[in-house]
Amino acid sequence: MQKWVLLGTAIVVEVAATLSLRASQDHSAWLIVVVVGYACAFVLLTLVLRSGLSIGVAYGIWGALGTVGTAVLAAAIFGDPFTWPIALGIGLIIAGVLLVELGSRHSDEVAP
Repeated sequence: MQKWVLLGTAIVVEVAATLSLRASQDHSAWLIVVVVGYACAFVLLTLVLRSGLSIGVAYGIWGALGTVGTAVLAAAIFGDPFTWPIALGIGLIIAGVLLVELGSRHSDEVAP
């Protein structure tokens, strides 16, 4: 359970840092949040890996949910576009992550 909480926190922190990067275009003070946020996100991701989650699964989920969160929140906060092709692309990313997750579970069952 702890690894999933750590991963969720890493995703939230990374999305906040990425949105702060966008906000820094207007106010450079946001760059402090960007640097601290990315540093914290990578520390949290390291803790996730130390807790036993494989890199393929952890990074896939982190990347996919980070992409979804960033795209949705950037559209809501900054008015960035969120079109059907973007939604389809996000769906494909999530499908790919699910396949990686399923593939890793199958290899765990087959391994001696």
